[in-house]
Amino acid sequence: MRYTLLGRSGIRVSEFALGTMTFGEEWGWGADPRTSARLLDVYADAGGNFVDTANVYTGGSSESIVGRALQGRRDRFVLSTKYTGQTAPDDLNTAGNHRKNLVTSLEASLRRLDTDYIDVLWVHARDTLTPLPEVMRALDDQVRAGKVLHVGVSDWSAWEIAEANTLAELRGWSPFVGVQLRYNLLARSVESELMPMAQAHDLAVVAWGPLAEGRLTGKYLDGSEGRLTRGGWDFSGERGDHVVREVVAVAEAGGWTPAQVAFAWLRSRSGTVIPLLGATSEQQLTANLGAADVTLDADALRRLDDAGAPDLAFPHDVMAGEDMIDLVYGDKWRQVVDHRRASRRPVNDNERLMSE
Repeated sequence: MRYTLLGRSGIRVSEFALGTMTFGEEWGWGADPRTSARLLDVYADAGGNFVDTANVYTGGSSESIVGRALQGRRDRFVLSTKYTGQTAPDDLNTAGNHRKNLVTSLEASLRRLDTDYIDVLWVHARDTLTPLPEVMRALDDQVRAGKVLHVGVSDWSAWEIAEANTLAELRGWSPFVGVQLRYNLLARSVESELMPMAQAHDLAVVAWGPLAEGRLTGKYLDGSEGRLTRGGWDFSGERGDHVVREVVAVAEAGGWTPAQVAFAWLRSRSGTVIPLLGATSEQQLTANLGAADVTLDADALRRLDDAGAPDLAFPHDVMAGEDMIDLVYGDKWRQVVDHRRASRRPVNDNERLMSE
């Protein structure tokens, strides 16, 4: 296991994070407490130190399981949890980004996790009823109180994350150091706005759903059940199958599993991208952790990049043509050396064109 820095913070985290949405069986699936604790041990034995949970996972059981599993060694881990989702039916103030829900949710999480501080507290989703200054100031208050060390954001739009961090920096509040995004070879729309924003603001990206609901393992290529639409995204269709076939082909050529290739591709992306591992069995987690030893060569990366290249959204589609680049940057733009781009891989098709 190797390590990286979490955004602009100095905190060191492992290159894979352990997701614990599978800890607990209250949702009708997942792992029992004993198996969950063993999964955390396997992850720790591999060198992992970044554990991610949320107050709403399995009705709070996930946090309780993690808290018990970390007894006696809590400080050795970077522990993160989230707040926003409703925790009490019929009580509308147990949902949202506002200060009241932040304070009550955090106190409950601290009790379940059996700790007096959270390393990273994520805002789980954007509640547009709560003004952005209230969110950032309320988060900063918890940092100043010592109950939270760093703050992060999950599932927000790029412009609002940028506004939040700019506001925090201008007012001396704690900025977001990371962002959680749905990112995988079948879901690359984040490359249009969110990934460039994360790189510009030096935010670590924690990629959830790295295997696209299991499709990137290749197990649904035979037409079996699993091609489903969940939460508004669709991984089915010939285009998706083409991407999965490329993943399987790269895996077979390298002697890896398709899942390991999918994780390795995420680790190859520009900036800091930390795949979030989820598992219900020791065998599954061990196999996925094997992705730490997988390095994709330039040809494999090109094949995977080309197979699932997303359609450009406005204004990137308009600006992608060489005639527009000539107009905006001048006809000698190829002779301009941008040292800021030279040290990193392109994050979208516009940058790829200009780097060739």
